[in-house]
Amino acid sequence: MKKLQVLGTGCPKCKKLAENAEQAAKELGMEYQLEKVTKIQEIMAFGVMMTPALVVDGVVKVSGKVPGADEIKKMLQ
Repeated sequence: MKKLQVLGTGCPKCKKLAENAEQAAKELGMEYQLEKVTKIQEIMAFGVMMTPALVVDGVVKVSGKVPGADEIKKMLQ
């Protein structure tokens, strides 16, 4: 099971990234757990300075932009 974390304060871009990540995981047919990390201290612990960010299994894959579902699929494989 993949652990997907969306780092961000809940802005529209953060919500869109969560939607795209969920869509990508579903299209790949993988089991996943999606967590939204909204506390600034927790976000900074990942070394992320720009939100939104996507973390897959503890590894920051992208920050400061919202990739589409197809781009996220490549990150999940």
